[in-house]
Amino acid sequence: MKILIVEDEIGLAEAVGAILRKEGYGVDIANDGEEGLKKALASSYDCILLDIMMPKMNGLDVLTFLRVKEIETPVLLLTAKSELDDKISGLDCGADDYLTKPFETGELLARIRALTRRKGSSADASPRYGDIILDMKKGELICGRDSVILGRKEIQMLELLISNAGKLVTKEMFVKTIWGYDDDSEYNNVEVYISFLRKKLTTLHSGVTIKTRRGIGYCLEGGAG
Repeated sequence: MKILIVEDEIGLAEAVGAILRKEGYGVDIANDGEEGLKKALASSYDCILLDIMMPKMNGLDVLTFLRVKEIETPVLLLTAKSELDDKISGLDCGADDYLTKPFETGELLARIRALTRRKGSSADASPRYGDIILDMKKGELICGRDSVILGRKEIQMLELLISNAGKLVTKEMFVKTIWGYDDDSEYNNVEVYISFLRKKLTTLHSGVTIKTRRGIGYCLEGGAG
């Protein structure tokens, strides 16, 4: 597998590259947004590690351009910022996951495995529940004539909820199925992505809601009729 690292902190980029090569990955490195975009357009990668704050062209602009060009390579955003707005902006631009610096090597590798393991695994099927349709191929959530774009993690979480309609999906199930990395920090990520999905359901004026079973997990409601 081949990974592109787009990171302006040269020392960090080289260190991450060394770790990935040791794990058997092929690695290319770019130290600014423009160079990263050129490499991403010129070659095929299994995953892109993309810093947000970079010279010449920031990571969100790079990501937006890639998605406009219909390049669906999984993208893991790297950012020193922990504010929710940065994460939301990145996911709205088409990122598949995010990782806040500094990060542990084990967590980085686990996230890369999760992204590459599921690359291209989405079926053409369009799971339905109530008034919503999840277009797995286009990465869209549809309600009536309206639709919104979902990030890869949002798609995976909603697919899991729909496939378990009427049942409770625990936080542990989300973590093990989607992140593949059982760590307490991932449980917070589940809450963040559930929040994203709820906002998008509200935007679509859907009758479907995600109900919380406090301390346990979540389930879909509003599928009748």
